[in-house]
Parts: sequence; C-alpha cells; structure tokens
Amino acid sequence: MKPKIGIIPGDPSGIGPELIARLLNQDGVTDAADILLIGDAHVFEAGQSVAEQEFALTPVDVTAEDWSVSEGVAFHAMETIEPEQIELATVTEAGGASVLKTLDQALEFAQSSVIDAIVFGPFNKASMHLAGLGHDDELHYMAEKLGVTNYISELNTLDGMWTSRVTSHIALRDVADTISEERVSEAVHLIDNVLRRSGVERPRISVAAINPHAGDGGNFGTEEIDILEPTVKKLAEGQMAVDGPWPSDTVFLKAVAKEIDAVVTMYHDQGQIALKLLGFDRGVTVQGGLPIPVATPAHGTAFDIAGQGRADVGATQAAFDVACNMVAHWEK
Repeated sequence: MKPKIGIIPGDPSGIGPELIARLLNQDGVTDAADILLIGDAHVFEAGQSVAEQEFALTPVDVTAEDWSVSEGVAFHAMETIEPEQIELATVTEAGGASVLKTLDQALEFAQSSVIDAIVFGPFNKASMHLAGLGHDDELHYMAEKLGVTNYISELNTLDGMWTSRVTSHIALRDVADTISEERVSEAVHLIDNVLRRSGVERPRISVAAINPHAGDGGNFGTEEIDILEPTVKKLAEGQMAVDGPWPSDTVFLKAVAKEIDAVVTMYHDQGQIALKLLGFDRGVTVQGGLPIPVATPAHGTAFDIAGQGRADVGATQAAFDVACNMVAHWEK
C-alpha cells in the first residue's frame, strides 16, 4: 500500500505553488505515494506556469475507498482566494486566509483517514495572523484543531540528522527561565518517539547546553548543573540513549560524524543556524507531537524570488520523502 499524502500549496504569494509543481515533476514522486492536491485550481496552475512544469489536475471523490488516479494528479477543488487577490511577494490577509482554509481541509481529511500525512508549501505567519491566526505558529493551531494536549514542538531534520527544541518561538531573554526538567525531558522523549516512528530502532540523542562551554563548571551560568545534567542522568538511567549537556558549538560535530541521530537544543536558532548552514536547500520541518505526520520545507515563502521560476525544490522533495517514510513506520 502506497502512502496517501495530502499536499497544500502554502501561501499563494510565495514560492509554494512553484515548489509543488516542481515536486510533482520529479522522477518517482507520483510512484512513491498516492498524492491528493488540496486547494484552488488557479493557484496550482499558477505554480505550473512559473515552474514551466505541467500536470493535469484530476478531480476525485475523496469519499471513495480508492481515490487514486492513473492519469494526472488527484485533486480536491477549493475556492479560498480569487486570482486577483494574489499579490506576489506580499503579506496579505487573503493569502493567510487561503492557507488556513486549505490547512483546515487537509487536517479534516487526515482525521477521517482520507490521507495519511500532510506536506505543505511554506506559510507566511504574518499573513496568517492578519487572517486571524490566534496562535504563535501553525503547529499550535494544528494541535488545537486535532485536540492534541500532549507536548508538541517543531522538529527539524537534514540528511538523517534531527533536532528538537526545549523552547521555540519566544524571546531569547525568556529562554533560561523557561528551561526546566519537565520541558527538557519532554523534548527528549518527543524526538525519541518521532525517530522511532521514522524507522530508527534506538535513537542516539545528545542534549545541547545553553551557556558558553556548557557553563564552564558554573562560571558562566548554572543551568547545566541545576537542570540539564540531572535531567540527562535521569533519562539515561531510564535506558534512553541520551547524553550531555554538550557545548552547542561542538555538539553538531557529533551529529555530522553520525555519532548521534538527534540534538535537543535549548532555543530556536541554536539548532536552526547549524542545520541551515549544513544544507538550507534540504532542511525539513516536522510538526512533532501530532497524531499524523506533517512535514514542510524548513525555509520560508522566499518573497524575494516569488514568481521568478528560481525556487529550489530540494527541501520540498525532502519533506515529501520524510512524510512517506514516517507513514511507512507509523504505528496507529
């Protein structure tokens, strides 16, 4: 059984529609999964025009047990935005509203088992907030829609290397006060669970320090002594393959050398900078803690090149591959 992947184009003002068009013309993509495009026909067609890549949109009855198609790409039509409302490279309420409507539909299809996973083109949070997004990010929005109350966090992956975060979209000045044994433990357990659901039998995890030189024995802060070291010790005693805390300027060397599978970071940019330097065109964001696999390229809407036919499909291809792999190993 091939995985059933629902794909939405992301913000129509950005590079998402172009990326989807490029993805669907990559060798082997339509053989790897049954793909259901969800959204406005003119948005997908605009992406094809920019990418100079063509495929047929084949309307399907999603209530059918098998909605796969032999020609073209299966398509569920929506009307979320008028063509004249799309302003390339611009933050707009209309673009944000389109994103929320297509995302809601994809989540509904996932809940009713029409699809097994979701891949989405880049969102623009400013547009989404103009359209009424009342959450810090799309992950918390999705969690509420799906009734999720457990710990959630964006995860990032690149070439088999993963990161999770103890804190995410908060001010840097608040990070140290937010770190606790509970949050560190939750972040470690989350990345361990997701890696197992991605086919890694016994994930090897390192925890990053927050202070320079891992606090230098307390000279540069005591979070390592007071929180991180005791938490890591307790987790290791519980038979998890976890170590640390390691100075954040060296821990990723362990990951690059394939000595570990994942790094648990303390704040957003601590891991993002490392991964994006290692491969901006291949990085993937996974919405960790949800009951379904949801993946997207780790880069943004790239308004600076929207509509120019220059978008690199690498990260979108990687997000699609990660979603397919997670479906194959997911335990319902």
